[in-house]
Amino acid sequence: MHITFIGGGNMASALIAGLLREGFGAERISVVEHNIEAQHHLHNEFRVAVSADLNAAAVAADVVVLAVKPQQLKAVAEQLQPLLDKQLVVSIAAGVRAASLSEWLGGYGLVVRTMPNTPAMIGAGVTALFALPEVSEVQRKQAEVIMEAAGSVVWLEDEALMDAVTAVSGSGPAYVFYFMEAMQQAGMDLGLSAAAARQLTLETFLGAAKLAETSTEELAQLRARVTSKGGTTEQAILSMQGAAVHASIGQAVFAAARRSKELGDALA
Repeated sequence: MHITFIGGGNMASALIAGLLREGFGAERISVVEHNIEAQHHLHNEFRVAVSADLNAAAVAADVVVLAVKPQQLKAVAEQLQPLLDKQLVVSIAAGVRAASLSEWLGGYGLVVRTMPNTPAMIGAGVTALFALPEVSEVQRKQAEVIMEAAGSVVWLEDEALMDAVTAVSGSGPAYVFYFMEAMQQAGMDLGLSAAAARQLTLETFLGAAKLAETSTEELAQLRARVTSKGGTTEQAILSMQGAAVHASIGQAVFAAARRSKELGDALA
């Protein structure tokens, strides 16, 4: 498989780095990037071929990954359209629907839309993928291999669920950071140093996530195991329940999903 990335920003760099870590040959990766500084970085860091021009030679690959900003995608797609010849097109542009991209590509059907999240930058992301019907099983596997370079993947059979994915995992890291901010601050208010409060918060989140990942129990059961009757954790949970924290988180995720749909409509 040969891959061309159009756009060489942070997410493209993360995917390239992940592919190289997995043993993918640098000679099978090329990048189209206009920014001169980014060109130098990509070549020096990854030893991949980099060009400034989007032309037939640049996209002579099995897969073309569109890694540009959503607002730029339509113009790039219209430039790419006459250059396509059975390549799989994978988009990592947030909010742009596969049908819209297909239309901008002149009705081209070999399109996979993806939604990665920011932990992909360190190979710890999760990406949802949706393929148009024309995409073959081999091409679905190609898209999967590329996105697995940045973490785990989840396939969707209904693209409408991308709004839910955006709300849960796309925006999700910010929710976690927000909760962590509050925990760290509370620790400091209780007398811990900033460094100690930060370490305790970070390690608690990392450990809890690893425990949940390796356990077969539901999250509610894991929480119950830590919540002893009459203990400190029970008091904390009761306080959160009194403040409707659970419901507020749900409302926040629904608000994000609504906004995702609005942005998708605007980009269509």
